[in-house]
Amino acid sequence: MSEVASRLLVTSAELAAHPEWRVFDCRHDLRNTQYGRQAYAQGHIPGALFLHLDDDLSGPTSGSNGRHPLPDADAFARRMSECGVDQETQVVAYDNEGGIFASRLWWLLRWLGHERVAVLDGGLAGWKRSKRALESTLPTATPCRFVPHPRDMAVDVGRVLADLGSPRMLMLDARSPERFRGENETLDPVGGHIPGAVNRFYFDNLDDDGCFFKPVAELRAEFAALLGDRSPDSVVQQCGSGVTACHNLLAMELAGLSGSKLYPGSWSEWCADPARPIARG
Repeated sequence: MSEVASRLLVTSAELAAHPEWRVFDCRHDLRNTQYGRQAYAQGHIPGALFLHLDDDLSGPTSGSNGRHPLPDADAFARRMSECGVDQETQVVAYDNEGGIFASRLWWLLRWLGHERVAVLDGGLAGWKRSKRALESTLPTATPCRFVPHPRDMAVDVGRVLADLGSPRMLMLDARSPERFRGENETLDPVGGHIPGAVNRFYFDNLDDDGCFFKPVAELRAEFAALLGDRSPDSVVQQCGSGVTACHNLLAMELAGLSGSKLYPGSWSEWCADPARPIARG
């Protein structure tokens, strides 16, 4: 594993060797929002606490700000404090969905200035493949103080509108090709994509089994082909609601292509206003 990747991903063996790390189970199902809690209660990586996408990793929805707006920085900091995370804590996030929800926690912590956070490569499936045990015991955490230091890592809809069609912005859409084309849309009321966006399905960051991230060199070549002569910091990442886009953010960081930003509202915010342009196909 490269020096860059080692700060962003950890293996099951590394996690097992560090029981002092604070581990979070981020499993979720967008169509069955109780799945994560239920699965966690049945069995989780030893010592892991559970965080819910809607309740912990997102803020309140208004009907016009997307399905998973960013949480308030201070509210999220309080939640991290309750979970025993401070500036010295090494955090590891995992899920069972290819890393999309774990990547959301990874991005949120980095957004608030916490660098000591990694995603478990392979997630729960990789942990099980290595024949490691789960537990159903609910762990406790000693509260501490997490101090947020928000960084300029996100853009709002105004910025997207202002740079639409401009060489200053390359929009990468992490949704499946079908949803990008506007077909089989089941999560949002309108199908399509933001004009000028390029599709980079998050699943393409994973190996053929959809479990582990691809090698760094392979990710770098694939993203470099999408960027062409553009700088990584011209990239704005989006998806349906600002969740799977974090997977592409992580993959670009793994590839050494740092500096892209998240559009948290993503398609679910964009399509809430009929005055905004839509592309299909």
